[in-house]
Amino acid sequence: MDDKNTNKRKHDSYSEVDDTGEADLAFRVNVSTGAPVLVGILVEHKSGQDPDTLNQVARYARTLMKRYDRNRIFDGLPTMAIIFYNGKANWNPISHLEDGYPEFFRRAVLPFRCAFVNMADIPDSDCFACEDTATAMGIVAMKYAYDKDKLLELLPRFKESLRKMPHKEATCILEKISVYLKEYIGRDALKELDMAFVSIGQKYGFVSAGDEFRKELADARAKAEEERQKAEAEKLETARKMVADGAISLENAVSYFGYSKEQILGK
Repeated sequence: MDDKNTNKRKHDSYSEVDDTGEADLAFRVNVSTGAPVLVGILVEHKSGQDPDTLNQVARYARTLMKRYDRNRIFDGLPTMAIIFYNGKANWNPISHLEDGYPEFFRRAVLPFRCAFVNMADIPDSDCFACEDTATAMGIVAMKYAYDKDKLLELLPRFKESLRKMPHKEATCILEKISVYLKEYIGRDALKELDMAFVSIGQKYGFVSAGDEFRKELADARAKAEEERQKAEAEKLETARKMVADGAISLENAVSYFGYSKEQILGK
């Protein structure tokens, strides 16, 4: 038996894609006798059917889950892989993995233990009953990432849970969901989704997808207006300087630049 109170995460991670987040977690655990045990946990997310998924996880396990110790007979680590899937079509890469294998070799096909979690199989009722609001909302967001209408129907049901959370935690949840959903439903759908949170957002100051888009739009408009005013001021200054230098008559300046005599003369 291991002592779960001694779990300590290793700060190593591995991914085949440089710009992704952590693709795995590794923990060091002490068994009841006090001897150290290393256990590898790989967490992989798939939003589409990838026939190379199990090979990919195997590469992760071979690359990261090793302990370079000359005193060990075998340097591999026992590894548990957890694959989360939220694609449009039903899929399970390990459901038929053992088809045709003799009973003796079953459960030994993969060089690691593996659990496949299809988000579509998680009941909505379990999410609403979950005490961990962040986890529940995350599951709903993943489960219905391709279904805007369902998201608009379900996510607002977490309003009461959000109200009970500290401001920063609630803000963080909405920010994460908006970032995640951008890949799937686009900006227009996110704007609609944000309207479901507008009342709670205005009351408690939560930052949501729509808040970000409105801020981007306001900032863009402010910048454009600032640049327009700057260009207008430079144009008027040019007209005044040309008239003052005698390069152009006042009448021609009015006609060419479109300013009144009073504007050019500064009256």
